[in-house]
Amino acid sequence: MADITDIKSILYTEKSLSMQESGVIVVQTAVGVSKNQLKAIFKDYFGFVPLKINALRQQGKVKRFRGRLGQRLDTKKFYVKLPKDANITALSA
Repeated sequence: MADITDIKSILYTEKSLSMQESGVIVVQTAVGVSKNQLKAIFKDYFGFVPLKINALRQQGKVKRFRGRLGQRLDTKKFYVKLPKDANITALSA
């Protein structure tokens, strides 16, 4: 069962802020979270069911840390279409 702690952050970039005007938010989560689990999280903790959820798995970048190769963690991004009556500001609280 997914929990609210599986949501790492809500992304605020130029693209995601322009998508918020049309009612879509971008949520970054752990890799193991599915669409159904994310839908259950929104229903339990925020009180509404998203209209549509699209998923994107993002591979971690290979970077150098003090001269040695390392890799950032993989993440999963979800594009969540909110209903008209849903309040986006309640999500950031």
